[in-house]
Amino acid sequence: MSIKKTLAALTMSLAVPMSALASEGADRLAAILEPLQTYAADFEQQILDGSGQRLQEARGRMWLSRPGKFRWEVEAPYEQLVVSGGEEVILYDPDLEQATVQPLDQRVTHTPALLLSGSADELTDSYEVTRQQQGASETFILVPKDPDTLFEELKMTFRGEALAMLQMTDSTGQRTAIGFDNVRMNERLEPGRFDFAIPDGTDVIRDSQ
Repeated sequence: MSIKKTLAALTMSLAVPMSALASEGADRLAAILEPLQTYAADFEQQILDGSGQRLQEARGRMWLSRPGKFRWEVEAPYEQLVVSGGEEVILYDPDLEQATVQPLDQRVTHTPALLLSGSADELTDSYEVTRQQQGASETFILVPKDPDTLFEELKMTFRGEALAMLQMTDSTGQRTAIGFDNVRMNERLEPGRFDFAIPDGTDVIRDSQ
């Protein structure tokens, strides 16, 4: 984009009240998410420190069925599973033979799958939402209204109607960036995909919050 066009866009954005921008962003995000019933994709995740240094990376697959059902499988470098059938969330680590079970957090602030599997109204009620357009991509910037969250800012980038990137920044400046590929939306998913029987011998920790 040329400097002239950049300045023109900046001038136009400054001329619009922030409340109007936030309302527009929330309405547009709700319009994208509301038709979403199921979502499946491969993902690659990177965790970066405040200077951009890579701390950790992982890849895997995810499925969700709204409302509240999801399965998030990390395949490498270490296996891990986060799964919910709509009432509880199970975090299972097969290497440690440990599982943590907690109620489904309706504030949709704990995992990317929770963010997507909740209703659009819950999402826009929980965050201040602004929107940026760049070519065919739309990025929504979400700032939590409740200070008791795991991150200070969330960015959701869509190409068309498909979520392509999710970025979260916490209070230390650490960023989690998750890229999605091979996206399938509103395909039928077997209900059993969201069931998980904790293996015998697993150390189970129950968190009542």
